[in-house]
Amino acid sequence: MDLSAIALQGLEQGQVQLDKTAARLAGAGVVSPDGTNLDTVDLSAEMVALMSAKTQFSASLSILKTADEIQKNTLDVTA
Repeated sequence: MDLSAIALQGLEQGQVQLDKTAARLAGAGVVSPDGTNLDTVDLSAEMVALMSAKTQFSASLSILKTADEIQKNTLDVTA
C-alpha cells in the first residue's frame, strides 16, 4: 500500500470537487436575454461541498506528511 499515492488521489478528488462546486457557483444568477433566471444554486449545499473539499485536502496532506515521516524513519532504521 503506497500512502503517497493514496494521498495524491485524495488531493485530486478534492480538486475535482472544488472545481465542480466553483463552476456551479460561478454559473449562479445567469440571466437569459428574456430576463428569466437560468440557474439557481443551493448555497448551503455548495458550502457543504466546499467544506468537504477542504477537509479532503487537509486529510490528504496529513496522510502525505505521515508517509514522509514513515519513509524518513525507515531510512533512519536502515542506515
